Amino acid sequence: MILRLALASLAARALTVGMTILAIALSVALFLGVEKVRTGAKASFADTISGTDLIVGARSGSVQLLLYSVFRIGNATNNITWDSYQDIANRSDIDWIVPISLGDSHRQFRVMGTTVDFFERYKYRAGKSLAVADGAIMADLFDAVIGADVAETLGYSIGDPIVVAHGLASFTEHEDQPFRVAGILAKTGTPVDRTVIVSLRAIEAIHVDWKGGAQIPGQSTPADVIRQMELEPQAITAALVGVKSRLQVFGLQRVINDYPQEPLLAILPGVALQELWQIVGIAETALIGVSAMVVVTALIGMMATIFSSLSERRREMAIFRAMGARPRTILLLLVTEATVMTALGAILGLALLYLGLWGAQPLIDSAFGLWLPITAPTRREVWVVLCVVAASAIVSLIPAWRAYRMSLADGMVVKI
Repeated sequence: MILRLALASLAARALTVGMTILAIALSVALFLGVEKVRTGAKASFADTISGTDLIVGARSGSVQLLLYSVFRIGNATNNITWDSYQDIANRSDIDWIVPISLGDSHRQFRVMGTTVDFFERYKYRAGKSLAVADGAIMADLFDAVIGADVAETLGYSIGDPIVVAHGLASFTEHEDQPFRVAGILAKTGTPVDRTVIVSLRAIEAIHVDWKGGAQIPGQSTPADVIRQMELEPQAITAALVGVKSRLQVFGLQRVINDYPQEPLLAILPGVALQELWQIVGIAETALIGVSAMVVVTALIGMMATIFSSLSERRREMAIFRAMGARPRTILLLLVTEATVMTALGAILGLALLYLGLWGAQPLIDSAFGLWLPITAPTRREVWVVLCVVAASAIVSLIPAWRAYRMSLADGMVVKI
């Protein structure tokens, strides 16, 4: 009976009720959308690197090592000597190891020296491999493979020349040994998109005629002569490591951390990513707070709508009382109306959210590398919707209590 009266009352005020439902729907869609983005960003953040058991670098901090080796942020405190790298690579418990050399740049993008194994071993988004969108992996000493953002920002295509700068934000360039764009990687949403990748030997090649951070005056070795050189590196920045058995990870980590020849650090990428996420998690809290305030604003707007309608509905309430309705019936009627409005708004909000995800998912993935899976509402999201509906019932008690206290005589004298 109460539900039928509530539905009839809402239908009689379709325009006002419709606007209130829309406001609630948009606020719920925003709140759940922020939740989807938050969880998607966290998952994409954690999936920046996968399939790598350890990252090895000079002894510093775990977050710092992760930042410069994976995210290309900051610099290494020191390098790993090539002898130490080979010693670690020859261990029987290591399945594969990929060296990384950082330090140079190209128009504000990091240049990374590595081996062709990087393209096979580097995984992201739960095991997804790098793919070449155009061209091929470097075959010549002076070939370069660039990330999708590098190609898009600088307008590069296959065959274009690349001149690497010595160091970061440096005006000194290796103009005597230019590279050629051999391949362009598909968009990954990882720091690889903003990286120029060359061979480890190429990093040594462009520094053949350099000493102390500057080119030796009057010395320029021809490229053909450089190609014939051994070009074995003296040191590298870091290394990605995969072990034969996951049971050996902690033992290998301990051995590397206690390495006697030089101070080294081995970190588990997943653990370091969690530490880094805790540092940047304040933005996550801020997003949740802002979206929660939007929901609160919508509920307050609904309460204001009910309040404003009380004067117009005073005679209606009085007639209900004259027909034998108890005061608590009036209170229950208003609470039911608010609950129905919020429930309809929440359902519409969910529909808007998934419609938006369906349309925006490929665009967001392409532009930002942020994958937002379209899955059934999680338990957390269901609880959020239920809490919003429950909150609307609680908020509506304020105007409902006022209607409860309206006397029959007060309602009958209202002029029309």
